[in-house]
Amino acid sequence: MKKLFRPYFAFLMLGSLLFTAASCGDDDPAPDEEEDQELITTATLTLVPEGKGQTVTATFSDPDGPGGTNATIETLNLAPNTTYNAAITFSDDSQTPPVDITAEIEAEGDEHQIFYEVLNTVSGQNLQENLAVTNRNNDVNGLPLGLTATVTTENTSSGALRVTLKHQGEKKNASSGISVGETDVQAEFPVVIQ
Repeated sequence: MKKLFRPYFAFLMLGSLLFTAASCGDDDPAPDEEEDQELITTATLTLVPEGKGQTVTATFSDPDGPGGTNATIETLNLAPNTTYNAAITFSDDSQTPPVDITAEIEAEGDEHQIFYEVLNTVSGQNLQENLAVTNRNNDVNGLPLGLTATVTTENTSSGALRVTLKHQGEKKNASSGISVGETDVQAEFPVVIQ
């Protein structure tokens, strides 16, 4: 009887081993790879004054992208006690012809947000008291996007305006701040109100 049981036991063990090995396979689908972030080499900020005054345009340009040569950044020369309607555009000028990225950012607005930070970069100047930026457009979910804004100046002052485009993906919500997501581009425009 012992000899009859041994082959069955061996086949049972072999079958169990094969079943276990087959069930340990990786059936989970591979996670979606992160979408390639677009290369943004240029950000152009245009401010149109309400009423009279000159339109102000400043451009951030980094033709070879991050890590290469230093970017060039133009100064925002603004008038005191003025309200401006601002719009920002983004492009990849490393391609011929240049590629406008702004429409893509707007179409994927539920994954992007533009942050405007007023910085006191000049000793003795308080730009934060004399420059305010308010978002004027939202994504399809009613959350801030920031392609357009209202910029209000008060007294003469100087400092900088840091503009940061964040790709927040599914993490974007009503409380997601500048630390959430990946930075697509960041530009620090010098500001002079005079």
